[in-house]
Amino acid sequence: MGIWAYSGRRLAQSLLVLLIVSIATFTLAQLVPGSPIDTILGERAASNPEIRAAAERKYGLDKPAPVQYLYYMWNLFHGDLGDSISTRRPVMTDMLQYVPGTIELAIAALLFAMLIGLPLGLVAAINKDRWPDHVARFVALIGTSVPVFWLGLLFLYFFFYRLHWLPGPGRLDIGMPTPERITGMVSVDAALRGQWDVFRSSVTHLIMPAIVLGSYALGVITRMLRSSLVASLGEDYVRTARAKGVAERQVVVRHALRNAMIPTITILGLTFASLLAGAVLTETIFSWPGIGRYSVQAALKLDYPALLGVTLFVAAAYVFVNFCVDIVYGMLDPRIRIS
Repeated sequence: MGIWAYSGRRLAQSLLVLLIVSIATFTLAQLVPGSPIDTILGERAASNPEIRAAAERKYGLDKPAPVQYLYYMWNLFHGDLGDSISTRRPVMTDMLQYVPGTIELAIAALLFAMLIGLPLGLVAAINKDRWPDHVARFVALIGTSVPVFWLGLLFLYFFFYRLHWLPGPGRLDIGMPTPERITGMVSVDAALRGQWDVFRSSVTHLIMPAIVLGSYALGVITRMLRSSLVASLGEDYVRTARAKGVAERQVVVRHALRNAMIPTITILGLTFASLLAGAVLTETIFSWPGIGRYSVQAALKLDYPALLGVTLFVAAAYVFVNFCVDIVYGMLDPRIRIS
């Protein structure tokens, strides 16, 4: 199967998954106890049958659930996610405001995890059962075991409060103007605008939350690359290359590492999607205006349109990343396109 046919098949599967996710999330939202009308109107107004009925007609809540879903999908195809009950703004507007902050944080966290985790996994596999391997596995264990909220508070206490090495919560220093919006990611916008003082401030504010959010990913990447590379180094083709006198560095880099990177790429993709979806605690601790904090506020106020918008964004992120990983798979190993 050619790469284009393979990509088309994967794209169709991805769209089907998104459709199923939209149905499931809409159904779950209908089953949640309570009514958004109570939040919209308040307790006194919601107790008035006439006012309540008028509000239900306005938001389409008086129609059967299947009809509501069809209206929702029709609006979704036109880029309309509805109006947030809590912010009184279009959900799409809210998403465009908060999503870039989470993407910026997730990218920084993934870069940190890759810069540390990939070399650690490589060193651990090459030095299997020796002290570098034990150190790498210990670091990976710490990364996957320490709770995010505890690590975040620990970083704030030592590096901000005690040592004054890094700035505290927020995206910029107090009083520093936010650069004119281009992408919504402050560090990128500052660089594009040539505002290097703002860029330096945004990067320094990004260091602690990126390390805290990326600590778990670091451990996962290290362990996955180590186990995959150890397995590849034990394969027959590696032993054959060594028997032919190929230098050990070439054996590792050109032969074993390429095959070991295939499952690692999967982990990288899924890790990035999980960083987008799981930044709630990190964003809360560091006062980072992202989609995580927005989703928590929506859940507390039974803001169904906002919750559906966040859920679809997370689902779309996972599906898109999986699609990209599948394409890379097919390019690295043509045998995968046959399955």
